[in-house]
Amino acid sequence: MRNHLDRHLTAVRNLGILAHVDAGKTTVTERILYATGTTHKRGEVHDGTTITDFDPQERDRGITIFAAAVSCDWDGHRVNLIDTPGHVDFADEVERALRVLDGAVAVFDAVAGVEPQSESVWRQADRHGVPRIAFVNKLDRAGADLDTAVASIRDRLHPVPLVVQLPIGTEDAFTGVVDLLHMRALTWGEDSDTLVEGAVPQELREEALRRRRLLEEAVAERHPAALEEFCDRETVSAETLAAALRDLTRTGDGVVVLCGSAYRNRGIEPLLDAVVAYLPSPLDVPAVRGTHEGAEQERAADPAAPSVALAFKVSATATGRLTYLRVYSGTIEKGDTLWESGSRRTERIGRILRVQADRHAQLDRAVAGDIVAVVGLKAARAGSTLCAPQAPLVLEPPGVPDPVVSVAVEACRGTDTDRLASALARLAEEDPSLVVRTDPETGQTLLSGMGELHLEVAVEKIRRTLGLDVNVGRPRVTYRETVGRGVTGQVFRHVKQDGGAGQFAHVVLDVEALEEGFEFRSAVVGGRVPQEYVRAVEAGCRDALAEGPLGGHPVTGLRVTLTDGATHVKDSSETAFRTAGRFGLREALRACAMVLLEPVVEVAVTVPEEAVGSVLGDLAARRGRVTDSAVRGGSAVVTATVPLAELFGYATRLRSRTQGRGTFTARPTGYAPAPAVPATT
Repeated sequence: MRNHLDRHLTAVRNLGILAHVDAGKTTVTERILYATGTTHKRGEVHDGTTITDFDPQERDRGITIFAAAVSCDWDGHRVNLIDTPGHVDFADEVERALRVLDGAVAVFDAVAGVEPQSESVWRQADRHGVPRIAFVNKLDRAGADLDTAVASIRDRLHPVPLVVQLPIGTEDAFTGVVDLLHMRALTWGEDSDTLVEGAVPQELREEALRRRRLLEEAVAERHPAALEEFCDRETVSAETLAAALRDLTRTGDGVVVLCGSAYRNRGIEPLLDAVVAYLPSPLDVPAVRGTHEGAEQERAADPAAPSVALAFKVSATATGRLTYLRVYSGTIEKGDTLWESGSRRTERIGRILRVQADRHAQLDRAVAGDIVAVVGLKAARAGSTLCAPQAPLVLEPPGVPDPVVSVAVEACRGTDTDRLASALARLAEEDPSLVVRTDPETGQTLLSGMGELHLEVAVEKIRRTLGLDVNVGRPRVTYRETVGRGVTGQVFRHVKQDGGAGQFAHVVLDVEALEEGFEFRSAVVGGRVPQEYVRAVEAGCRDALAEGPLGGHPVTGLRVTLTDGATHVKDSSETAFRTAGRFGLREALRACAMVLLEPVVEVAVTVPEEAVGSVLGDLAARRGRVTDSAVRGGSAVVTATVPLAELFGYATRLRSRTQGRGTFTARPTGYAPAPAVPATT
């Protein structure tokens, strides 16, 4: 039984498809489903017939908005695959997917190479330690070049690319690849459905041998077994190369690079072989780590161990509320009762589903290594841990980014106000990067998210699913406040006496600027403030960060030091010191020199060369700072850093300046000082 379970885990691959928007992620996913026999017709993004982009908005806009999970079988392996969004506004979907994946395929455009969002998702995968292989797509396009794309991967992402294929033909004449490990040609016929294996074409043999030698040398430099064989025989066998590539991929010391054209269905079968050969199974990744009562614990990928799973996505469907789980340990069966970390209560599993995007197949159980959806959970949210009640464990949830854009929303009819409030609450439950709050000054309901498109999609979802008429205000960016010059020795005394038990707390705070984030420390000596009160002061200071003195914006970039304090024998309490920390820091911030920060994004604008001058002038007028300019495939690509507030409506403006030929992408780069306090604050 034990060996059977291990074989099951070894044959599972949990991977995501990552890329910049329009690099071909969804097309790669569709071709994988077709090649594995999961679907019998190739879905097309431009026709709105894809399996994973099943939401009406995805099909209307031609982009992936929501991460979609699908499962397929290849060469005796179960492949659980998540197609992630490429647009920066939906980066949180990528973040939550990466949290539960064991590997990933990064897709790059053979003409554009590494694009801004390619870099962002690559860094996200770095943070999660997710092994990757690279697939250079669209080799059939004019201007496509594998070597140029690989050079951009090396220069911008800094991995060691290990290219294992050589294209046969260029642009329209691209018909297949040379497999450098086994020195064979893989070609696809006119219908692109039939893979033909043959000898390397004579005209490519010398180049293939040269590249095979470069691959052997690169692998031998980084892998002991390959180096030993290379030194003994002056060559490395295909078997040793494959084993070395698997090790280098899983340690992150190298990235295997393959190529093809997903649209023409060329290169998908070798990509699936590489997924099985090089990316890790659940048994190959470290045991998941969590905490229980402050102590850290590990839970191995063992179906016989106590159950633990992480919820990474919640979706409301016509058939009920779906909660997507990655099962890390144990076995979950239909009808089981599990402990939910967020609500600290038990939840019952009603049904377990194998997900095929918007289609589902019922399962009796899910075991360690599986990615499934379950029905019946009421309180679980994205980031919740579900575990066996007798063996509780809390896993670290995926990080949630702070929203950067807000819009005011209201129902057109007063009778729909309650329905709108319920719809907004459900949206925030499904997507943690959406925040709903009430403006304390105007009383308006504000919906905050990661960008204009993010908010447009959310509002349109309310209109379509509920038929609600909604008024939406103009977008506003979310500002931050930080300390430009701090203060020392700020004294605050909290004294309250109303007949019963009193409250007394005395604190002395120093505030200084910090590059980012918030840091609290205590320099109190002699026990003048007990440790439990020090923690209460820190909690109060964190409460005060919610609203700064300039305009009520969140405060960041400061260090607070508790230097002194005093207590009362009867009236001091944690509540009193928390209150003192909150109001003491608020007073200290009013005494500091504060700086308003605005969100800044890196914009990559692609335009015809003759329109560059006009675009540069427009970026300058938007307070943009150009950082790079290059020519790719006959078009100019201008990279600039621009305040997000200046980009509202930029897509329309760019199209009018370039006769509809210009496009741009943007990715957040942080915050920078704003020129003045905006009138809207």
